[in-house]
Amino acid sequence: MFGFGPGVNYAELVQQGAIVLDVRTKGEYMGGHIKGSINISVDTLKNNLGKLKDKNKPIITCCASGMRSASAKSILAANGYAQVYNGGGWSSLQNKL
Repeated sequence: MFGFGPGVNYAELVQQGAIVLDVRTKGEYMGGHIKGSINISVDTLKNNLGKLKDKNKPIITCCASGMRSASAKSILAANGYAQVYNGGGWSSLQNKL
């Protein structure tokens, strides 16, 4: 539906060292999140790209529904990040890990 692509194995990506980037607000993140994920809201992502130093490391974006994570994926791709995947909503992504 949101162009997740055919059969991305998120669990395998995480095992290989992928970063799970939660782009919800800090308040939303504090209400529940994927263990080990990094929280940078989509609104502040462009100003915080320095926190994601390795542009070749896989990054899986997630949010509440998949809309903000799609925006974050576009921002990251436009800034030279090579392997960015939209994981959609964090709770459904958590079930795939």
